[in-house]
Amino acid sequence: MPVPLMLGGVEIPLHAGAPVITDGPVGGGTGRVRLSGGTLVKMERWTKRTGTISAQGWMPPGIGGLAFSQPLELRSTKVRTVGGTGLVYTLPFTPRPDLAPWAFALVGGEWKETPCSTVAGVSTVTAVAGAEQYQVWAMPIYSVMVEPPEESQDQGAGAHTWSLNWDEA
Repeated sequence: MPVPLMLGGVEIPLHAGAPVITDGPVGGGTGRVRLSGGTLVKMERWTKRTGTISAQGWMPPGIGGLAFSQPLELRSTKVRTVGGTGLVYTLPFTPRPDLAPWAFALVGGEWKETPCSTVAGVSTVTAVAGAEQYQVWAMPIYSVMVEPPEESQDQGAGAHTWSLNWDEA
């Protein structure tokens, strides 16, 4: 059974459509500046995430009763990854508690699933003989602010389209 997209404790039904999810950084910085010696540095005070979710399906998402004036829990289904050549990775996000992170090893040009364990945001991958690199995958959970979704209905096609923007609180 697929892992459901959830907002504010409400599971978005599969019949509301396959979600298209964007998830990107937004920072509280002043941009990039050059130091007196010419070195370019990025000035950043904080970083959060922002994104969109949209879909078209046979029914609306069913989230009209949420308290959009308050932060809501978003259990995303958009995978985020970390990787490299080591076996231990600190996740720069909180993984969903209902789905443990999983890992892959690149061996001979093919990605093969390998076990990993995650404790307190640190994932340890099981070594694979001949692996060139590893990736840890997880679906994140966020506390977000969301406006009520934009929704439309095409009665001729029997389709409901919806979209929303979210910002990490």
